[in-house]
Amino acid sequence: MACAIAREVRDGETVAVGTLAPVPASGVLLAHFTHAPRATVVILNHPDYWPFRGGSREFYDFAQRGRFDLFFLSGGQLDRHGNLNLIAVGDPARPSVRLPGGAGAAMLYYLPRRVIVFRTEHSPRIFVERVDVVTSPGSTPPDVVRPGGPWKTVTPLCVFRFDPGRRALVVESVHPGVTREALQARTGFALDYDPAAGTTPAPTAEELGVLRTRVREAVARTYPRFAAAAFGAQR
Repeated sequence: MACAIAREVRDGETVAVGTLAPVPASGVLLAHFTHAPRATVVILNHPDYWPFRGGSREFYDFAQRGRFDLFFLSGGQLDRHGNLNLIAVGDPARPSVRLPGGAGAAMLYYLPRRVIVFRTEHSPRIFVERVDVVTSPGSTPPDVVRPGGPWKTVTPLCVFRFDPGRRALVVESVHPGVTREALQARTGFALDYDPAAGTTPAPTAEELGVLRTRVREAVARTYPRFAAAAFGAQR
């Protein structure tokens, strides 16, 4: 997932990673240490990559001025239309699961030029036909000002791209070792495929080397448990 995310980062962009997002942070740093050295990287609460001394208010002001080229969001539920649910599963008045809440997710699905949605679990309970509550809509009417929106969705099984014409997710690539049948069995809606859909390129030896060294060291400063679990204890 980190490698798939890294390949979406363009040199010279301003790329921001929010809370509870070690996989996107790893991907962004991988890109920064390889093909995007001139990217401006913002990672929430990272001692080296958090420039906002005024706290989250300054971060949101920066976003509202349209300064982010790429941002990352997730959700408790995601549907084929790119909608995200961070509120509740089931009837919001009597939910079966109460989710953590949207925080700035609704606003931040509109303002960055591109948003990559990520989720480290790919199952029918996450990828549903229709979310129970729309916290962040995948598309909006033409009269709503929306500078950006959903771009890709990256999971442990595949990469979706958001098709604005259909207002829907289509499979762009399936990760190595994953069949289309297995992907459908773990998705709660009928899959559409890009005509050019193929296999996600496997991580290269260079990418793995950078992930296990420079990225591990940098990510551990904010996500030490993740770094140890994903890359092993630092020697």
